[in-house]
Amino acid sequence: MRYGLVLEGGAMRGLFTAGVTDVLMENSIEFDGAVGVSAGACFGCNYKSKQPGRAIRYNQRFCKDKRYCSTWSLITTGDMFGAEFCYHTIPEELDVFDKETFCSDPMEFYAVCTDVETGKAVYHRCRNASYSDLEWIRGSASMPLAARIVEIGGRKLLDGGISDSIPLRFMEAIGYERNIVILTQPRGFVKQQTKSLPLVKAAYRKYPELVRAVENRPKMYNEELAFVTEAEEQGRALVIAPEEKLPIGHIEHDHNVMLEVYRLGRKAANDRLEQICEFLGITKAVQ
Repeated sequence: MRYGLVLEGGAMRGLFTAGVTDVLMENSIEFDGAVGVSAGACFGCNYKSKQPGRAIRYNQRFCKDKRYCSTWSLITTGDMFGAEFCYHTIPEELDVFDKETFCSDPMEFYAVCTDVETGKAVYHRCRNASYSDLEWIRGSASMPLAARIVEIGGRKLLDGGISDSIPLRFMEAIGYERNIVILTQPRGFVKQQTKSLPLVKAAYRKYPELVRAVENRPKMYNEELAFVTEAEEQGRALVIAPEEKLPIGHIEHDHNVMLEVYRLGRKAANDRLEQICEFLGITKAVQ
């Protein structure tokens, strides 16, 4: 039996996910593989490097730094979240990402991106946290209109959530029979069409398949939610989701708001810890 972890995106809502995964790591709960989308990839990679607390730490530390996330960064670099600063300066110098542990840990870790030329999801296995791997993670989190297209491996990439927001089907297809799925929207959420669709159509008119994927995203997302619910009912998945809409937007500069969302994730994990261990066949979490 192979056990997997599926991490939805959601920009700063991903701090809820970070709270959940930190509790799992602190209780020595291991998975055979994980897949992250957008913020799920950015924060989830810390699971393989075994660094609980890192995501909330650097987000709070740099949330008011214009190099990290700002309109200034968008205007001067083309990325709301500064590409070089967020994906290379921070992990290599300012809050060092443990590449050695990432490489040696046996857990498989995948980042989901959207190929802008095909509109289809691309799944990249990150093996060594190299510059290339970090660029794939950047591609996974590069939101349309708020980031440049990331060119790597002969592909042009943007936010993985456009084409596969909750990649449970992917994990099951590659052999993960039981998966914990962490969502960043509450139960009952129904995705609606984005109000920015006209801007997307104008900005990406050279990429009609990407525009089609953005148009289709609400249908895709809601169908994936239904699939997750079915898997949960059949015992193939265990879902952890916030009890209500998280009090945070895509961008956040308030330390206290970040911490509150992170704490909500920790609470959700602690409340379900016994059930999580039972689902994974663990007799007792290590305290």
